[in-house]
Amino acid sequence: MPTLQIIHPVGGQLTKFTDESAARGEGRPGGRPFDFAQSYAVVLVLVVVTYIVSVSVTEERATSIVLTIQLATVWFALRISHARAGVRLVANIVLVGAAIVAVVSFFVNNEGDQLGVISAVCCLLYFIAPFSIVRHLVFRPKVDAETLLGAVAAYLLIGMFFAFAYKAAGEFGSMPFFGADGKGSLSQDLFFSFVTMTTVGYGNLVPAANPGQTLAVLEAVVGQLFLVVAVGKIISNVTLRRRDQSGS
Repeated sequence: MPTLQIIHPVGGQLTKFTDESAARGEGRPGGRPFDFAQSYAVVLVLVVVTYIVSVSVTEERATSIVLTIQLATVWFALRISHARAGVRLVANIVLVGAAIVAVVSFFVNNEGDQLGVISAVCCLLYFIAPFSIVRHLVFRPKVDAETLLGAVAAYLLIGMFFAFAYKAAGEFGSMPFFGADGKGSLSQDLFFSFVTMTTVGYGNLVPAANPGQTLAVLEAVVGQLFLVVAVGKIISNVTLRRRDQSGS
């Protein structure tokens, strides 16, 4: 790998670094400059956009637009988290299939099974990304703003996954997902998902039967375990590495 030599303008200090380290910002005064496209901030923005579209656009068009945004969300998440080759291969297959579904859904707007299929594809997309993000955060050498952004992004992606799981269950189920309150709109599914994950439990929306009830319990448990285990693991790993570095 070629090596570059840079002479600092102050003091004439000579610094050597490779093209790879240059891309990381090493050897530069002030460290690595902020790159929005390489930050989990872009994932957070896309998740927020997904939520806004989901609650503001009509049900028929919202799912197809949301699916299109999700293609970008998952692509950025896997890219930033340096997902393994096998994960990227599976994700690419899913993304291609999702892109086809998104295009078709723009022109064909049928209730029922089509909406359920789109919701199921959305679930699969949101299922892949959080694992890759958490893996990346665990092996990051330090805790910084990017680590925090990544943890928040993974947490929100889990909430989005369960929201579309509820939507798919409501569309494919033999009875309304929320019983007397109906099968639920996409905005109601998102609301119920995040209320459940944070264990607030307002009680205004309740799954009438399985698999909705089981999914709700699973989400509440996963949400709490993520905060306790995943975030705790990230912090403890970094603390141990700092101790090892200080002792060496």
